[in-house]
Amino acid sequence: MKYPVQVSVVIPLLNEEESLPELYDWISRVGNEHGLSFEVIFIDDGSKDRSWEIIEDLSARHEQVKGIKFQRNYGKSAALQKGFEKALGEVVITMDADLQDSPDEIPELYRMITEEDFDLVSGWKKKRYDPVSKTLPTKLYNWAARVLTGIKLHDFNCGLKAYKHAVIKSIEIYGDMHRYIPALSKFAGFNRIGEKVVQHQARKYGSSKFGLNRFLNGPLDLLTVVFMGKFGKKPMHFFGIWGGLMFLIGFGLTLYMAIDKLFIDTSGKLLAERTEFFIAVAAMIIGVQFFLAGFLAELISRNSSTRNSYLIEKEI
Repeated sequence: MKYPVQVSVVIPLLNEEESLPELYDWISRVGNEHGLSFEVIFIDDGSKDRSWEIIEDLSARHEQVKGIKFQRNYGKSAALQKGFEKALGEVVITMDADLQDSPDEIPELYRMITEEDFDLVSGWKKKRYDPVSKTLPTKLYNWAARVLTGIKLHDFNCGLKAYKHAVIKSIEIYGDMHRYIPALSKFAGFNRIGEKVVQHQARKYGSSKFGLNRFLNGPLDLLTVVFMGKFGKKPMHFFGIWGGLMFLIGFGLTLYMAIDKLFIDTSGKLLAERTEFFIAVAAMIIGVQFFLAGFLAELISRNSSTRNSYLIEKEI
């Protein structure tokens, strides 16, 4: 398939007016030195400074520059999703706008996708210049993501990543799902996921835009990604198993107490006076609720517009 450009560089940003001209010049220099045709897509996620004015100026002077401006701040996932929708390149590379990601990595990332046939290559900031308050939670999240997704990456949340064109057109990211794009890609059928150690630089301008809410949102989004990837089209397989297990535990315990009451313990003690009775009732109620949740999820899934949306790799 013929693509208009070899590389699309998608850059979400929020209040990064100081770094944008320098970042574009750096990308342009690297692209020209290595003979790569490219486009740069800036997504202004509701900046309050002069970021959009600078993007307009860059676009007026360079045909490779495109821009999207949000009315307000929607988050990095929304910015990346819109950038992916507009990207035309054979390989799509994402990076942050704060100059902490080095555009010098672009040629090697492009080579790994086109020559080594990776679907996705994630950067690994082996040596970081972030504060401990950011690095420690990141290590914990990366460990949990490796365990739950089975993807052996050291740095899921690295902003510097490269994708085949087909990958970014086959996934949808929202909320804070940008942290787990490798998992979304894997569950979409793109299993060739690689990793490259990349240079990480200290922030040159401004300050970090990430707040404390990422510590709560990260684990919740990870659970959502894993659940939707494994059970999104068959929710009853999850709810039914756990519902059946809980109901059997409750029913078995009830049966045991009934036999014990009739044939063993003839002291006249009421079943309702036994702790096991309440455990059995709670287990059966929870089991039934799981079943109902599964049935409702199946009804919603059956009526979803994406119930038969399967990715076709080739067709003759």
